Amino acid sequence: MKDSQDSASLLHPFRLDGCHALVTGAASGIGAATARELASAGASVLVADINVTAAEAFAATLPGARPLHLDVTSRESIAAAVSRLTRLDILVNNAGIGHVGSIEATEPDDFDRLLDVNVRSVYLVTRAFLPLLLAAQAESGRTGCIVNIASVAGLVGIKQRFAYCTTKGAVVAMTRQIAVEYPKTLRVNAVCPGTVETPFVEGYLEKFHKHNKEEVRAELRARQPIGRLGQPEEIASMVRYLASSEAAFITGSLFTIDGGWTAA
Repeated sequence: MKDSQDSASLLHPFRLDGCHALVTGAASGIGAATARELASAGASVLVADINVTAAEAFAATLPGARPLHLDVTSRESIAAAVSRLTRLDILVNNAGIGHVGSIEATEPDDFDRLLDVNVRSVYLVTRAFLPLLLAAQAESGRTGCIVNIASVAGLVGIKQRFAYCTTKGAVVAMTRQIAVEYPKTLRVNAVCPGTVETPFVEGYLEKFHKHNKEEVRAELRARQPIGRLGQPEEIASMVRYLASSEAAFITGSLFTIDGGWTAA
């Protein structure tokens, strides 16, 4: 039996058949690409998003997917989501927001909002779903898995990104701490993208650089040595790998997908 399973893995690697996954912020961008990738690998995916209409429309396009209304900043919303689940093997903490400004230009309300959405939400969601993730091995034979979507902004300083760098640095630290806390019962890793072509980035350009959008877009491409923006699917492929059995020896690790930015 083991030989046949090994052969199947070689022919069809990184499969997630029988796994139950939840992706936050899954109605667009990296979250949507991740939900699609996990579903294509055989997982049953919960498309969790505060925009339930968008989540419903997107989930309808994926095999075995279901929409889930989830405000990651609300304990009540998270508790309601947990009550609907009996099993969870994979949690992808993807939901997040950005902010432009130095420490001088970052108002306390802006800073608090980023901490709430980018940091506190990861704590609240992970803590709430932790019992299900820790029970995953008994349910499926796979160790429960968390993949946090951090950023290169959590690894290096970026001008005019004081609050964003601060919050993504916290996500990196949480990833490592939880991995160390549960080394035999949970795998926890983080993906650290560079600048990726998503509605998130388009919204940033529209809000902060409407008058010189294409100039700034060119600058974003140029700061990544590969000379282009990343694609959501490229991030999603790494999430799929980290969630798979082939990554069973990986925990507490950070994976940069940044076109060479942090290497330069």
